[in-house]
Amino acid sequence: MITLTAGEIALLVGGDLRCDSDLLISKAPVFDSRLATPGCFFLALEGENNDGHDFVADAYRLGSVLSLTTRVIDGPCIIVKDVLQALTTIAGFVRSKLSNLTVIGITGSQGKTSTKDLMSHMLATVGPTVAPLGSFNNELGLPLTLLQCDERTRFCILEMGARHKGDIAHLCEIARPNIGVVLAVGTAHFGEFGSQLAIAQTKSELIQSLGEKGIAILGTYDEFTPAMATLHSGPVLTFGEKNGVDVRAADIEIREGRPHFDLVTSAGRDAVGMRLIGAHQISNALAVAAVGTALSLPIELIASSLSTAEISSKWRMELTEIEDLLIINDSYNANPASMAAALRSLILFAQERGGQSWAFLGKMHELGESGASASADIGTLASEIGIDHLVIIAAPEYGSGVGPMQFHHVASIKDAAQFVTYLEPGDVVLVKASRAERFELLASDIVEHWLNRDGKIE
Repeated sequence: MITLTAGEIALLVGGDLRCDSDLLISKAPVFDSRLATPGCFFLALEGENNDGHDFVADAYRLGSVLSLTTRVIDGPCIIVKDVLQALTTIAGFVRSKLSNLTVIGITGSQGKTSTKDLMSHMLATVGPTVAPLGSFNNELGLPLTLLQCDERTRFCILEMGARHKGDIAHLCEIARPNIGVVLAVGTAHFGEFGSQLAIAQTKSELIQSLGEKGIAILGTYDEFTPAMATLHSGPVLTFGEKNGVDVRAADIEIREGRPHFDLVTSAGRDAVGMRLIGAHQISNALAVAAVGTALSLPIELIASSLSTAEISSKWRMELTEIEDLLIINDSYNANPASMAAALRSLILFAQERGGQSWAFLGKMHELGESGASASADIGTLASEIGIDHLVIIAAPEYGSGVGPMQFHHVASIKDAAQFVTYLEPGDVVLVKASRAERFELLASDIVEHWLNRDGKIE
């Protein structure tokens, strides 16, 4: 963060200054007092379960200079009407001061975090880069990420999520992106928006925010995203796996679950062999390659970055092998597209290892009225592609299965862990559900049961 005084911040946010106006703040704010470090300031946010005002003393002990609060506290503070709005104002001001910073906004129904991780790896080889560690993609996470930038930062990558129309437009007002990336318009959050068209209109707010000098990067994996080009008067780059796009993948192969392809751009052709799991990572890689192309990076640098990058965010196609059992932990989130991609990856691994495929699946949230049919389609897909065992936890909407696939319904994560008894060396296990289901606990239970199994049921 650029250095500001307490007085400058109070003036920016129109707050009541209750400390020395010359206090220097040199680090980005935190809302978790345990993360406070010397030189930062603390956000006393009020949530459903906790009130940040109760933790200001803890933040001070760890080095926080002052707190943004909504009431008088015992300690240096700036009192404001709305802490989150004050944070937005500060972030917007800092962005305006960093004229040499290139901000890249990413949105889409799936793939934002993986794309962010890939892009961060690539851009870090070029210059100082800031990106959120997790999925900080809302009105709190985005300004917190942006405020990590200072005069030395060359690139800032920001995820942009939305629950309502206008959410992305609001984030763009803060971030003022130079490059906007739309990955795809799917059916995630169908429940909030009601239609895929409404989702597309919300995602397009990123493209509409770009000025004439801004660059739009558009995927070609659905009918809505390429059409966003009509909303932008500046440069547009498209990416995909068909001829006629600006950045494409050719000669695609999947080896040991990992994509290999030739990256083709106007600069030429170079080979990519990804470390990431799943064919769905190809589109994410192409989005990153399109950004690299827009920034005039050498194709050799782009291809080598995509070949060496690893996902840093937790519970996204994480591979764990213990005593000849392979576990794919993809428990961070779930929607129909990512479910299908994960199941296809599971099959590839099982075929290569010669063991059986086990898919432990839970609810996909936020699909609205389409949830039941979308889940049933996933159950059908699992059977069609040859999954051996489908274990469904508290989600009857997946159906009862067809064909030779073994279909198991259980009521809880605890009940699902019993199936470890039936696993054999060489088997492959996929664990996937929406974040609220907390399937990382199931992945841990499977590991524990496998390591402590007393015997096998023949």
